[in-house]
Amino acid sequence: MFGSFASQLRSVIQWNPSSNDVLFEKWSENSDEIKNASKLIVGPGQGCVFVYQGKIESIYTQEGMVELKTANIPFWTTLTKLLQNFVSEHKVGLYFFKTAQLTDLKWGTPSLIKYEDPKYHFPVGLRAFGNLSVQIKNMAYFFRDVIGATKQYSIQDLRTLLASRIIQPMTDIFAESKFSYADIDANRVELSKKITEQLQTELEKLGFSLIDFRIEGTSFDEDTTKRINRIADLSAESQAATSAGVSYAQLQQLQALRDAANNPGGAGMVLGMGVGMGLNQQMGVLASTPATAEDPVLRLKKLTDLKNQNLITQEEFDAKKAEILSKI
Repeated sequence: MFGSFASQLRSVIQWNPSSNDVLFEKWSENSDEIKNASKLIVGPGQGCVFVYQGKIESIYTQEGMVELKTANIPFWTTLTKLLQNFVSEHKVGLYFFKTAQLTDLKWGTPSLIKYEDPKYHFPVGLRAFGNLSVQIKNMAYFFRDVIGATKQYSIQDLRTLLASRIIQPMTDIFAESKFSYADIDANRVELSKKITEQLQTELEKLGFSLIDFRIEGTSFDEDTTKRINRIADLSAESQAATSAGVSYAQLQQLQALRDAANNPGGAGMVLGMGVGMGLNQQMGVLASTPATAEDPVLRLKKLTDLKNQNLITQEEFDAKKAEILSKI
């Protein structure tokens, strides 16, 4: 009986979170029986949901001391509950939570964001990561419809919940933004602003307000990376052909000839004969283009580029160089 008396004599109640990761926690001392006029201390950055007889009576978010009013009168309540094994029906639930902003919460997309690249028209598989800041705005909704009967809810639990709500708005924004894969990182600020607008609506449904949202980086899946590398290779080859003063098709012919030269006989010889005719025609153009004052210099430059890219041998270079110089 003395223990039951003591359970109703608490006069001051305050919350000391069990860990820094706790966002929401039920205060569960003294069998949930609180004497009338107990004092509740709400610390800075804290809030408290006061549930009495299964109903939310108050939500305190202002720091300070609050007087709790219940139907539990010390000693008298206990003495009148002997037939109920010293248990009062006047149950109180105190649920503490953090009201301060939760800043720098790391997030990452739990699955791939998939959309079609608007420039190259191939499927993109993208992952993104960053940080966000939120704050509880509607604790009554969060308490009733999200947490439910949960006695403790961590910041990590919240991060997992938020990550599941991020993927769909991000997919829509990336698909609608019309940014090619190469333009995403350069436009992260703009994308973050657009995503913030949609996420704000999603988080309000959970009882939270989105304070800040940032994309720190992105990465691509293996298939997308292969496509990107192939595009980069083709672009580099095309640029090399332009620098050499030949078309991309002509550059392919020169490369085929070089490969054939490294595989003498058989198919390499046949290929070399066919491609060699095209090479001779191309080299002939370099040597026999109708002369103007600048033509020899231009032809020598193109010839040098071919040699620097190992598309012709030193002997071929020397022969053609001598031929061009002989016409000056």
